[in-house]
Amino acid sequence: MRFMSKILSYFLFIGFVVGAGLLAGLTNAPGDWYQSLNKPGFNPPSWLFGPVWTTLYVLIGIAGARIWQRAPKSAAMQLWFAQMALNLMWSPAFFGLENPELALAVIAGMLLTIIAFMAKARSIDRISALLFIPYLAWVAFATVLNLSIAWLN
Repeated sequence: MRFMSKILSYFLFIGFVVGAGLLAGLTNAPGDWYQSLNKPGFNPPSWLFGPVWTTLYVLIGIAGARIWQRAPKSAAMQLWFAQMALNLMWSPAFFGLENPELALAVIAGMLLTIIAFMAKARSIDRISALLFIPYLAWVAFATVLNLSIAWLN
């Protein structure tokens, strides 16, 4: 039964993260406003964001499930939920409110929370911390991209 409980937690965490990310993206899709913005030369093509975020959301879900199984009341778990909340606030801030400056504040907080999660998770489950490395890299890049868009507009 313990094995089934672990498997179920993976499905629940991955399903929650992918589902919430999909919902945030679909309800705050880039529109004409975004298309009209000046963007830096390193802005990725639009088609890249879906596969990248889906992959990252699966990794985030796996890391969340692993920490939940080992230390559900830990600071690492609280930071996991905090980074998730900030992650889900970014699209509404940037695309929904059409406010790159507010989105920059959100993503800066998310970046710091990701780093804090990794630091706290490492002592509980090193794999969970390592699973966040691609997420950290992408959010660091996205922070620079967000800053560039705010600067150019």
